[in-house]
Amino acid sequence: MSLDAILSTPYGALLIFGARIVDVSCDTMRVIFAIRGKRVVAGLLGFVQALVWIFAVSAAIKHLDSVWHILGYAGGYATGTFVGVTIERMIAYGVATVRVVSKHAGVEIAEALRAKGYGVTEFPGFGRDGAVEILNSVVHRSHLNDLLAIIVQWDPEAFVTVEEPKVLRGGSLAAKEWRVGGPFLRWMLGRQRA
Repeated sequence: MSLDAILSTPYGALLIFGARIVDVSCDTMRVIFAIRGKRVVAGLLGFVQALVWIFAVSAAIKHLDSVWHILGYAGGYATGTFVGVTIERMIAYGVATVRVVSKHAGVEIAEALRAKGYGVTEFPGFGRDGAVEILNSVVHRSHLNDLLAIIVQWDPEAFVTVEEPKVLRGGSLAAKEWRVGGPFLRWMLGRQRA
């Protein structure tokens, strides 16, 4: 059976759906890597994305009379966006600047973060309701949840902002611990070892 014959069946709509997931996921990741200045990775992802897109769009155009093929194309686009953002969150590539304003536990938070290996800069400040402690830290995005948990443990009412720095020079960062696949994949791998 030829590829054209397969594409004209309902399975063709599924192939278009899957191709669009790959295409849009690659495009989402390409944009993220391009914004972060990773030209080679962005270029490679763009190449793969363009190849898959050409296949998906040509297959969909040949079958514009099929509602299933059109739905496969549109559904693949929507699902690909979701998958691309999910992959980006799992990878958590890059760094984040965390600013904490605490009324009661600034020193304790700073000490707890330093005990975990994070660099922290402390400033005294004065807010609307009086004296505060201001903390700045730059961390790998994969460490962000751990850092936020420490902050909440010491001061659940602390004011916290997270930003992505455009330029990073000097200072120190805690070593990056690569976490591949997120919690589900780590759980699956753990089950296989048991």
